[in-house]
Amino acid sequence: MEIKPYYRKLNYYETDQMQVVHHSNYPRIMEECRLDMMEQIGVSYDRLEELGIIIPVLEIHCYYRQSLKYNDEILVVPSLVKLTPVRFTVTYKFLDAKTGELKHTAESSHCFVNRDFKPMNLKKSFPEIYQAFETLKDET
Repeated sequence: MEIKPYYRKLNYYETDQMQVVHHSNYPRIMEECRLDMMEQIGVSYDRLEELGIIIPVLEIHCYYRQSLKYNDEILVVPSLVKLTPVRFTVTYKFLDAKTGELKHTAESSHCFVNRDFKPMNLKKSFPEIYQAFETLKDET
């Protein structure tokens, strides 16, 4: 299965007075992309929450190369670069949808916890979901 990039057209409300996307919106776009990636492998966040699996953010790193602006159309290409039974890391490439030019890169790290926010070994607790993440790592 090939993971499709996440398409997004940037909205005016996401920009500052200069019509440049405000830095606080990048993590939101990253989350949208990550959830889309998970849905593509059949692991929706709704399903995870029903099972008592929560995926908090541990770290976010953003590398601003060029400003994204109002009305820009972008493709965000996610890659699962690290996976353990307790944690995972995703990288993101923000590309101009028309030219393919690299505009921004980012990375986010997450862990698997239960409803009490106690770390969870996903491989032991939910092996089928861990397997889906493993196939994602192989695909991206």
